[in-house]
Amino acid sequence: MELGFDLERLIQDLTKILIAFALALPIGWERGRGRYSVGFRTLPVVAVAACGFALVVNTDFPGSAEAQARVLQGVVTGIGFIGGGAIVKLRHNVKGLVTAASIWNAGAIGAAVGLGNLNVAVVLSVINLSSLVVLAYLNVDGGKDESSQ
Repeated sequence: MELGFDLERLIQDLTKILIAFALALPIGWERGRGRYSVGFRTLPVVAVAACGFALVVNTDFPGSAEAQARVLQGVVTGIGFIGGGAIVKLRHNVKGLVTAASIWNAGAIGAAVGLGNLNVAVVLSVINLSSLVVLAYLNVDGGKDESSQ
């Protein structure tokens, strides 16, 4: 394997990583506003890391569905572990489920960008952010405050 420097490739990869960051940042900002902030820095970093893994597999194993599946499996598992750390059970209440789901979604956003599916990444970002903002505003959860999750 040759370790060359390709400025054009660097710019393409940097652009994708910045897109993943930008698509996850508003979700992180929304999650970071709560009393138990976890998202403002975490979600964009998760998206960037997932994008990075996807870029590596696309560069090193282009067109290999098996390699992509293995990398995605590892990313999904790892992000699930991170999200699990955001979930806390206190007596009869469970907190952090929305944040955990948003962390997982941020990983999907990053992976989609890294694998070249910007449409999916944008849709995931818009739906996640809309769910957090609109559904909390509508208070469809029976009066619970989702902002602390």
